[in-house]
Amino acid sequence: MRFTLGLVALAALAACAPAVPDSGAGVGFQNYSTYEQQKAARDAALARGALPPPDAVSSEPLSATGQAASASASDDAATIAAEARAALDAAAANSGVIPLQASPSNPAPAIENAVGISEENNFEAVGAERSIAEDAARIANNRAQYQVVQPQAIGNRPNDVGPNIVEYALSSKQPVGTSVYRRLGLNAASKFERNCAQYPSADQAQLDFLRRGGPEKDRLGLDPDGDGYACGWDPRPFRNAVRG
Repeated sequence: MRFTLGLVALAALAACAPAVPDSGAGVGFQNYSTYEQQKAARDAALARGALPPPDAVSSEPLSATGQAASASASDDAATIAAEARAALDAAAANSGVIPLQASPSNPAPAIENAVGISEENNFEAVGAERSIAEDAARIANNRAQYQVVQPQAIGNRPNDVGPNIVEYALSSKQPVGTSVYRRLGLNAASKFERNCAQYPSADQAQLDFLRRGGPEKDRLGLDPDGDGYACGWDPRPFRNAVRG
């Protein structure tokens, strides 16, 4: 009886246990042969459609917008050309002068020489324009039109024109800064600076200084050191010119 119950229990357990897969089947597949067939089919599909062929991918780089670089450059060139064309048209409308259309098919511009000027570097052009005798006649004609102005004496200065600073520079002998004439007065430095500033140049100051009784007299304080030269005037350039 116990043996019979044991057999019944084993049979019940066997009925509840899952079926053991066939030894010829792979994990998750019906059998290994079917697995091999499906793997081969999947590899063939990947080889056909998963990756594009080498000639389907361009080696040309993409621009920042995702377009091909050549297409982007072509678009930029077209935009620049259109803007340049619009600017030239606007300039022509304002000036009334039609701009030159740059094109390889345009004829070479004609070169026009100024009338009467030969192309000295092109002997054939010079010979075609005129002969050597004609050039010589042209040179002679130009020389005949030259006018030589002869120097003329300017005459003597009249005696009533006042002092002459050139004559004074040549006649005076004392060096600049050597006290020769007596000078008295208060605030000599400030008076010198104030009055000398009224003259546009030292020559003008020296001329007025001589007209007012200088170098012996100096009412305006133009020569505070008494060397006979007002407001820093220097006679040496005139003396050096005579010696030279």
